[in-house]
Amino acid sequence: MAAHSHNHAHAHTHDGIDWSSRLNFLRQADELDAESRRVVARRLVRALPDKPTVLDVGCGAGGMSVALVEALSARGGGTVVLVDAVPELLDAATTAARSAAAYETDTTTATVRVRPVLADLATERPVEIAGPAQLVWASNVVHHLPDQRAAVVGLIEAVAPGGWLALAEGGLSGKFLPFDLGIGEPGLQERLTAARDQWFVRMRENTTGAVRMPGGWNLVLSDAGLVDVTAFSYLIDHPAPPEQAVRDWAVNQLAWFTEVAGDALHPADRRTVKQLLDPQDPAFLGLRDDVFLLIANTVYLGRKP
Repeated sequence: MAAHSHNHAHAHTHDGIDWSSRLNFLRQADELDAESRRVVARRLVRALPDKPTVLDVGCGAGGMSVALVEALSARGGGTVVLVDAVPELLDAATTAARSAAAYETDTTTATVRVRPVLADLATERPVEIAGPAQLVWASNVVHHLPDQRAAVVGLIEAVAPGGWLALAEGGLSGKFLPFDLGIGEPGLQERLTAARDQWFVRMRENTTGAVRMPGGWNLVLSDAGLVDVTAFSYLIDHPAPPEQAVRDWAVNQLAWFTEVAGDALHPADRRTVKQLLDPQDPAFLGLRDDVFLLIANTVYLGRKP
């Protein structure tokens, strides 16, 4: 989830976001999400056959790629195919996943092959570039594509019969600020989130060829032919007082929220944010002990008959 204008053609994304410039932030988030993702990866690969192929679609900086490599290594190996449209992100994910695979190989005989594929999901079919796979994982990528339902259908095409699609979309918006920061009007987090949601609706409207979703994700999975459609949610929970990594993440997240909120944010709130982002200010977010990180991510699961 991120923002910029439509002039970053080199990144091949349809949402106008310069993702390569957000690499460090994505890495920060991956570090904080790592433990939760390990649990999810183990849960997802448990039902797979021996030495399966797993697709990580929209792999970003590779946080889940690493978790999938570790989970496959622990059960005898396999192949993890990384797919992204942004070369800088794909390179970062490949490096991270391969080092995880090499590390695992030192301690066990299991080998996991890591294969990167540079592709734009809006114009290329995953089954042709990377499939078929026993598990397709796609986290927060489909909502950046013009036709989300068509994108899901394309992902399902890449699933081998009997295999699974795991779609991580939605959940509860992350919180990181106390309700009352001691400066400005209380409830800043809620107003920032509301402004971000407005921006997201505008981003979807301004995406060329955007098609509106017909309903919730579980309905899309069922309508597209998957069976045993269910969902589960997992928490990313770093309570206050935070480690420095959480503070650093919060500073970046606040800066980004403010950027996308733009004029939707009241001038008084913008002044508060300026204080929170100023390293010289006593209220600076990067030094506060009441910052935290709490997110609930939902994963929609369906099996291909």
